[in-house]
Amino acid sequence: MLNECHLGVSLFFVLSGFLIAWTYGSKPAASIRSYLSYIIIRCARIFPVYWILLTVMYIDFGWNYTKYPLLTYTLAHSFSERLNLNGIAQAWSLGVEMTFYMLAPIFALRIKKPISLIALMLLLLVLAYTIGFIWTSANGNPNHFFHPTRFLFTGTFFGRSSEFIIGMLLALFISEKSSWLTNFKHKTYIGISGLLCSMLIISLFQKNILAHGNEHIIGLTISLTLFPLFTALMIAGLIFEKTTFQWLLSTRIFILLGNASFIFYLIHISYANIRIREHILLPDRNFVLLWVLSIIIYLSIEKPIYQAVRLVVRKLFK
Repeated sequence: MLNECHLGVSLFFVLSGFLIAWTYGSKPAASIRSYLSYIIIRCARIFPVYWILLTVMYIDFGWNYTKYPLLTYTLAHSFSERLNLNGIAQAWSLGVEMTFYMLAPIFALRIKKPISLIALMLLLLVLAYTIGFIWTSANGNPNHFFHPTRFLFTGTFFGRSSEFIIGMLLALFISEKSSWLTNFKHKTYIGISGLLCSMLIISLFQKNILAHGNEHIIGLTISLTLFPLFTALMIAGLIFEKTTFQWLLSTRIFILLGNASFIFYLIHISYANIRIREHILLPDRNFVLLWVLSIIIYLSIEKPIYQAVRLVVRKLFK
């Protein structure tokens, strides 16, 4: 079951879909200026620290050279099965996230028309599949962009769009004050229990100790449908229900950890973690140390840059 903790990425995608829809809705689609303002602020949240860490890695002569650095700087490498772990390995999910950011305003315009929204999702999936198919037929697609199908569903936005859409639908239900949000009791703990049960069921489809259950079609289906639905239910519970879990996550320390979590994401594995472990390795596998470093980097680098960009954008796009 621990082998399925990678599903935390799915939880993040659902939360991201909810927050973007709740914060922006379809406002960025109102004009080119609105869209540019929105996308610049989204980029400011992701790219500065990522670029800094990536640059440090590339100029580190003791580190293995990675091909196609331009692709990693633009996150275009995330569309390739053979390149998506290049550079900072976990940044493949940033590619998924940025794709969603770019398309979210369009989804928001169609969110009240489920059939139209599903049609758009399927159209994008078919388009991505077609690009991969034609590319592969033409020259073998040596780096496997948008190919094979399993990668399309596990490593790109086009296959994982259901997770974001479920989060966006939650924002819609809350804004419309849907009755199930108030009538459905114990949403928080039912959601958490559902997440754990989903992980357990998915784990039953692991081929071996090194495999994930979502490599099986049933496990993949559950991870793209049932797991995000329980995630949305848990988020709704955290919003509307006063529980110990809600109180814990709303304490100052957890809010700080939440703010610093993007930095933790960037350094907890791959280049930064490996380099740190070469100098110090504590009994907790540097877990606490990595969080301390994440908080320091957030307060000294990420937060000031993000606030400065937001200020500039407000002045430019009044």
